[in-house]
Amino acid sequence: MTGYNLEAIEAAPLKDDVDIVIPTIRSLDFLEQWRPFLQHYHLIIVQDGDPSIKIRVPDGYDYELYNRNDINKILGPRASCISYKDGGCRCFGFMVSKKKYIYTIDDDCFVAKDPSGKEINVIAQHIKNLETPSTPHYFNTLYDPFRDGTDFVRGYPFSLREGVQTAISHGLWLNIPDYDAPTQLVKPRERNASLCRYVDAVMTIPKGVLYPMCGMNLAFNRELIGPAMYFGLMGEGQPISRYDDMWAGWAAKVVCDHLGFGVKTGLPYLWHSKASNPFVNLKKEHKGLHWQEDMVPFFQNLRLSKESDTAAKCYMEISKMTKENLTKVDPYFENLADAMVTWLEAWEELNPPVKNEACDDKPVKKDNGKDVKAK
Repeated sequence: MTGYNLEAIEAAPLKDDVDIVIPTIRSLDFLEQWRPFLQHYHLIIVQDGDPSIKIRVPDGYDYELYNRNDINKILGPRASCISYKDGGCRCFGFMVSKKKYIYTIDDDCFVAKDPSGKEINVIAQHIKNLETPSTPHYFNTLYDPFRDGTDFVRGYPFSLREGVQTAISHGLWLNIPDYDAPTQLVKPRERNASLCRYVDAVMTIPKGVLYPMCGMNLAFNRELIGPAMYFGLMGEGQPISRYDDMWAGWAAKVVCDHLGFGVKTGLPYLWHSKASNPFVNLKKEHKGLHWQEDMVPFFQNLRLSKESDTAAKCYMEISKMTKENLTKVDPYFENLADAMVTWLEAWEELNPPVKNEACDDKPVKKDNGKDVKAK
C-alpha cells in the first residue's frame, strides 16, 4: 500500500512512543521555538561538561536531566564508555530510554520552513519515514514510493515492492551545512538558506552503501537498532572528536544491511543556526580526517555472520573486528573496541532481554500423558 495517512499519524498518541534526546552544555532556551512540536513529548537531556552548571529548561516540558555525576552513579565503572565533552554523550539517553522511537536534536537547531512558508514538523515527518517501508534492494527513481503522489516506477520488480522495515530516518538542515573543518575553512560563507535548495524528497540509501550520518536531526527505531547506535568513545581524553555520529552511522548501516532493515535520508529539514569554529574543529577532527580513509573501507568490506541475528550480536561482532583490523591504524581503536563491549554490557544491564514465555524448556502440550517441549 502506498501513500501516507498524515492525519492518522499526527493524531496518533506519539508522545507515548517517542523520546527526544538532547545533548547540551547550556540552558535550553531554543526549546521555546520548538514548543508547538516538542512540548507534548518526553525529553531526555544529557548535560555534557561541568555537572555543577545549572541547566535551565523552559517551563511546561516533561523531562529527565542527567549530568556526568548521574551517568557515573547509574553505570558505575561502565560509565567510561560514554564520551565526555563530545556530542556522543547523547547515546546515554538512548540507553536509558524505554520508548520505541528516539529523536535526537542539537541545541543550536531551530524550526525551519518549507517553500510555502509552513513550519516543518520534524517529528511527524520522521515518524512517517520510520513507519513506512524502505526499499534498499532496488532504487526507485521517484525516490520514496510510499509518499503521497508517487509510486513504484515501471520496471520495479513486484517481488520487492513490499519493502523492509525502516530503522533510521536521517534528516537534513537549512542554513549551516554539516561540513568538516577543512571545508568550513575554504567555504566560510557557505549557506544552504535559499529555498531553491530545499529538496522535497525522501530516499532509501541502497544496501551496501555507507553515508555520513549527522546526529543533529536524526530519528531511529530503538527496538530494531538501538544497541548499534553507539556514538563512540570520543572527546576529552581521546585523540578524536566529532566523529561520534559518523562511527554510529557506519556501524548501524552495516547492521541494518545485515538484518534486512532500511535507512532513509532527506526530509525533514531543520534550521541549523550556528557554525562551530573551524580552527577548533580542525584540532578535534584531524585524526579522524586521516583515519576515515581506513574506517570507511573497513565498514565497506565488513561481513557479519549468520549467528549475528540481533543488533546487539552484530555490534559485538563489529567490536571484535574493530580490534582485529583497526588497531594497526592506531592503538586508540583497541580502546574503542573495548568501549563498544562495555556499551553493550551497560545496555543489557539497563535493558534486560524480555523473557520468552514459549522458551524451549517450557511444556506446551500433552502427548499420551507426557509433557512435550515446544519444537
